[in-house]
Amino acid sequence: MRWIKWVVVGVLSAAVLAWAGDWAVWQVRGGAVETVHVTWFQVAELKGSKEQFYPDGEGEVGCSLSALPQGRMKPCWWVRRHPVVFER
Repeated sequence: MRWIKWVVVGVLSAAVLAWAGDWAVWQVRGGAVETVHVTWFQVAELKGSKEQFYPDGEGEVGCSLSALPQGRMKPCWWVRRHPVVFER
């Protein structure tokens, strides 16, 4: 049972160190941000578990040039891979 405690502590420590390292690199780069073009759709729920999609426009979204979310922004690699945003 003791080894489970050490595994949990080790995983949490690794996660904190990874985020802190990513944040430090992001700060050294001057809080690097970029914009990515995205398309928005509104989703309306219908009867019978169906959905209707309504285009809601296109635009630029700010993202952080980091591996993890920084500065309340998603990382650019994530936004580039998900250029269509569905708002429910």
